[in-house]
Amino acid sequence: MKKFVVLLTMVLFMVFGLWTVGADDDLIKIAVILPSEIDDLAWSQSMHDSLRSIQEERGEDKIHISVGESLYDIVDAGTALREYAHGGYDIVIAHGAQFQSVIIDDIAPIFPDTTFAYGTGTQTAPNVFAYEPKAHQGGYLLGMLAAHMTESGILGVVGPVEAGDAVRYNSGFRQGALAVDPDVQVRIAYTGSFGDLVGAGDLASSHIDAGADFLTGSAQQTVGAIRVVEEVDDVYWLSTDMDQSHIAPKSVLASQVYNFEAVVNQMLDLREEGIIGGEHLALSFPAGTLDLRYNEELVDLIPEEVRAEIEEVMQQIIDGDLVIELD
Repeated sequence: MKKFVVLLTMVLFMVFGLWTVGADDDLIKIAVILPSEIDDLAWSQSMHDSLRSIQEERGEDKIHISVGESLYDIVDAGTALREYAHGGYDIVIAHGAQFQSVIIDDIAPIFPDTTFAYGTGTQTAPNVFAYEPKAHQGGYLLGMLAAHMTESGILGVVGPVEAGDAVRYNSGFRQGALAVDPDVQVRIAYTGSFGDLVGAGDLASSHIDAGADFLTGSAQQTVGAIRVVEEVDDVYWLSTDMDQSHIAPKSVLASQVYNFEAVVNQMLDLREEGIIGGEHLALSFPAGTLDLRYNEELVDLIPEEVRAEIEEVMQQIIDGDLVIELD
């Protein structure tokens, strides 16, 4: 019954959506499939907000956006992807590594003139872009920050699933911390889900009970962990995906921010050149598609010499003098 409702909803959405879009040849129609809600304050919202920024910048008469949210299930997502492609959308984005196979093996070959994209991943096809945050780069910098500022010498990582950019981020965080202090303890645990808010909160509590005073983690589940952190004095959170300082202004010290806006703009520019896929698009500090942001309310807690060291290492990454390998 659930799948029937999803299919019916998508069909009705496509019918009315296409009626609204019209047949303007200058209009680029972009659809995105999100595994969670558009306001998850993490992975999905980062992409959604970037697409809306592109639409605002280029104009609604040039960019039309359709969003399918909470489509983590592969079967439901596959149905939505096919409906968008059938509906004549120019670019169809599946925002999750779990969608790689259904796009490359099942759907993209059927619609050779449609541009598909997914991330995180590296495998492409003639009409498929893959995008991938080099999350270990920002993870390394945040690991340095945590190791410099921890008083307990224990850092906790709340991981989702041991795959994709979560593994990259956790690896970089661990390496950055150990580069500053080889004796620091970096304890990494996974909930086994991207959206388990309760599980993430439980892991955060376990890390804090074990003495961790700096915590971090990725995916939409992190909100559950941040809510636990903000209830404990002298314990801080370091974010990735997007700036989460507004969730807990007294607890989120710094964030690695993904600039998906630049990535989608790159897809649009390539399409204008007649390239509809086949490219691996990396988010990185050298490419200007990753950013490190400090919480303005807490930045004074970070010694100037620590910030200077982190800026120096960031520049080494940008210049190519420091290449962080996955461990």
